[in-house]
Amino acid sequence: MTLHMNKQFKQILLNEVNRIDTAGSTKRVEVVIDSFTKEISPKALIKNKKYLIFNSNDYLGLRFNKDVINAEHKAADKFGAGPGAVRFISGTLKIYKELESAIAKFHGREDAMVFSSAFATNVAVMSCLLKGQSKDALLSNEVCVISDTLNHRSIIDGIRAASIDKEQKFIYKHLDFDDLRRVLQENQSKFKRAVVVTDGIFSMIGEFADIKKLKAVCLEFDKSYEQGVFLVVDDSHGVGSYGATGRGCEEKSNGQADALVGTFGKAFGSDGGYVVGDKVFIDYLRESAATYIYSNSVSPSVAGAALQSVRIVSSTKGRKLLQKLQENMQYLKKQMLKADLQFAAESDHPIQPLLVGDTMKAKQLKNLLFKQGIIVTNITYPVVPKGKDEIRIQISASHTKKDIDQLVKASNKSAKQLGIIK
Repeated sequence: MTLHMNKQFKQILLNEVNRIDTAGSTKRVEVVIDSFTKEISPKALIKNKKYLIFNSNDYLGLRFNKDVINAEHKAADKFGAGPGAVRFISGTLKIYKELESAIAKFHGREDAMVFSSAFATNVAVMSCLLKGQSKDALLSNEVCVISDTLNHRSIIDGIRAASIDKEQKFIYKHLDFDDLRRVLQENQSKFKRAVVVTDGIFSMIGEFADIKKLKAVCLEFDKSYEQGVFLVVDDSHGVGSYGATGRGCEEKSNGQADALVGTFGKAFGSDGGYVVGDKVFIDYLRESAATYIYSNSVSPSVAGAALQSVRIVSSTKGRKLLQKLQENMQYLKKQMLKADLQFAAESDHPIQPLLVGDTMKAKQLKNLLFKQGIIVTNITYPVVPKGKDEIRIQISASHTKKDIDQLVKASNKSAKQLGIIK
């Protein structure tokens, strides 16, 4: 049976797709990767051609690690391909509890909770903190939320999911803790609880939020709010790739959030999201979070892979991978500057944004690099401000100096061709 869409509505959709294409911010045309090579520095195979990978969140190269893959196979053999149903219905597999215990210990917290993704985690955390569950619980009209201007879409959607009034939502200027202080001060007599939320690493340009300084601002006003000021940090890009032992922005700043959101889908090389915090907070989420209660967890094989990755990052081997990652990042920065290429921001994270400054040229540069066997991502307005259009280069511990040299040479040649540099 053929279904026919309303012609007027179909035209509306077509117009919107055309608008996006004209703006040069198309996302639906995806690179199809056939497989990967079995090398120390794996390459993507596309129609029998090798491509260098500089657009992956796999900062430590763990998704190709043999021990991680073996752990994934072992878990699938033991527990099956899928979870069967949501955990409160079909039961919790032991591998999930082991993973939650390991990641809680990794972050020095009482408890942890695994979700299907970091996006689902943020939606759960924000919506549950901001809306009431009963007359005796968290009354939604007593809370305000204060969010960094450049926070991830998942945080924004989590706040929306709470369905609180717009008068309860506030934004502070990006990484401007004085502006946060202003917002907290202006609202201390209006609300009983304030929830402050930020990314740890801002994923478009690799900027870092100083959690110690941020928490200090929250503590300044903690007693001014009857139920305190609660700090949430999503450090999905920081955990595993940032800090001396991979503990992310908390380790880098020697600070701690009240709730820390992370992912196994980036530096840990697996998949799924998680949140760590006090046990009572995690218990509350298990009873309240719709994206946990009504959605399957990651597959047991994915949990097995994630657990092995957490163990690796916690080991001497993990320290060596982090050291290699830092060496690669520093080498890239040095070589790029030698080649007259500029960065869109100063970053000491594996995300290194190559400044282009024009939406169409960023897309063209990405395409030229692809023709030379290099996969990168162009990040353009409105995801970043006008004039800050970039190529987001993502470094991995698995990259070699030869890989980086090839990227720099191709970037210099292509940027000159497009008139980005002379």
